[in-house]
Amino acid sequence: MITKVGKRKKGVAPYLVLVGLIVMALLWLFPMYMAFINAFKTPQDFLQNGVLSIPQHWDLSKFGKFWSEVNFTKKLMNSIQISVLVSIIAVTLSFLTAYAIGIGRVKGRLWILGFFMVAFTIPQEALIYPLYSVAKSLNLYDNIWSIIIIFGVMSTGFGTYLLSSVMSTFPDELLEAARVDGASPWRILRSIVLPLLRPTLFVLATMFFIFTWNEFLIPLVMLPSNDNQTVTLAMAVTTGQYTSDPTARAAAALIGFLPSVIFFLIFQRTLMRGITLGAVK
Repeated sequence: MITKVGKRKKGVAPYLVLVGLIVMALLWLFPMYMAFINAFKTPQDFLQNGVLSIPQHWDLSKFGKFWSEVNFTKKLMNSIQISVLVSIIAVTLSFLTAYAIGIGRVKGRLWILGFFMVAFTIPQEALIYPLYSVAKSLNLYDNIWSIIIIFGVMSTGFGTYLLSSVMSTFPDELLEAARVDGASPWRILRSIVLPLLRPTLFVLATMFFIFTWNEFLIPLVMLPSNDNQTVTLAMAVTTGQYTSDPTARAAAALIGFLPSVIFFLIFQRTLMRGITLGAVK
């Protein structure tokens, strides 16, 4: 005898969640949309038609003017160099430290993780003067390596906490079998742990890159000279220079956040795959 199984009703909860996510996405995209449509307006068009109107005449002159006046190529290369090196340093240190804590089971590992998390919660405003004093004493003030070291160390705390939590869930049978086969700790790290965590490491590197790219306060204090400044500092300079021209500020904002958007779009598939694999594990 065949019985019919009724379809299970989903209810309204999934649709409410979907609507909420759509609203959040629109709110997140709205500033980008505003910067985009106003960056191509002339000042007269902006004053006559308002901030929400579509440009009547698409004006590209402000982009070239901003690029040349602030030497944007130099600042773009500074931001790329700083963000890439911070990602590499932080991911490497986090991976090695988390391996010792999560799998090596060093003594006092909970205290170490607690210290990392407490240090990570300290606001940057409280760290500015000590960082400034140390950088001056080490002749690293107004040097991009001061920013690389600072954010590399800061990011390592968060990365260590995250990776050690993941590594602590590795099955002991797998690691013990590798030890029985004569694998050294470095062999286990290279042949077992690294392949399993590669997607998670990529996600972590992407997070560190974007966080470092958007940093403002510490680079503002530590990099006073024009040749060492980053993209975010260039955008801040335009806020003072183009106070009377909001379209120029919109063009500067569009140029400023466009590289990080392009970076995300290029690595979107790999990033999503890393998040999915990390969730499954």
